[in-house]
Amino acid sequence: MNSEQELIASLERPGIAPWRLKFARFIESALTQRWITLVIVINAVILGMETDASLMEKHGTLLHAIDKACLIIFIIEIACKLLAYRWMFWTNGWNIFDALVVGIALVPSAGPLAVLRSLRVLRVLRLLTVVPSLRKVVAAFLHAIPGLGSVVTVMAVFFYTASVLATRLFGEGYPEWFGGVGKSLYSLFQIMTLESWSMGIVRPVMETHPWAWAFFVPFIMIATFTILNLFIGIIVSTMQELSLLPEKEGESPQTLELLTRIEQDLAELKRQISENRKES
Repeated sequence: MNSEQELIASLERPGIAPWRLKFARFIESALTQRWITLVIVINAVILGMETDASLMEKHGTLLHAIDKACLIIFIIEIACKLLAYRWMFWTNGWNIFDALVVGIALVPSAGPLAVLRSLRVLRVLRLLTVVPSLRKVVAAFLHAIPGLGSVVTVMAVFFYTASVLATRLFGEGYPEWFGGVGKSLYSLFQIMTLESWSMGIVRPVMETHPWAWAFFVPFIMIATFTILNLFIGIIVSTMQELSLLPEKEGESPQTLELLTRIEQDLAELKRQISENRKES
């Protein structure tokens, strides 16, 4: 996934119109991104206010107008990026995410697709694409997915085994909790979250099965205090690894331009040296 700076650098190739490079630098500048961030925050507040019936009755027209204005700004931003980057726009995952989020808001408000309009609140997630610190968190999570997949597999096997065992042991006496594998999975998930696990499920079961603690306590120890902590450990470890990598986002367009000029000067110097050697 290319970063914005890599996209800008790709526009420095010969044959690319200079105005596209200047346009891209303007769009990706810190000032423009701060302004877009402000619009996202305002839009998030408006979307929240639109859920209040009393506010909509008094200021519904104004709120809708501000919401549409924010959407227009987002569309203009994406259109400008498409104009500057052309097909390279789609090589950046964050740009694809922005296009999908904004595209959902353009779904007609009537007809069978009207329910998708409620997903316009996803525009708030655009904060993840413009705030570098939030990008790092998302990048760490995505980078940790392979490791998390192994933990999920272990957890799935453990949960399935425990649910079958719980159904065999307690299903006959408590069919509403352990009457089948599906019900047992849900009950065990509730127990894993420690939400009303003792007074809500385990103690009632222990009234008829005094030894039930021997099943539930080890389950909690393994599922809650071991497997879930593996998730946290993998994500924290990944964030530490990413924090040690060079910070590409910190490279300004001016720095990239200077490096490009230095490379061009070195290439020209090598060419002149080579010609002088041939002449001599």
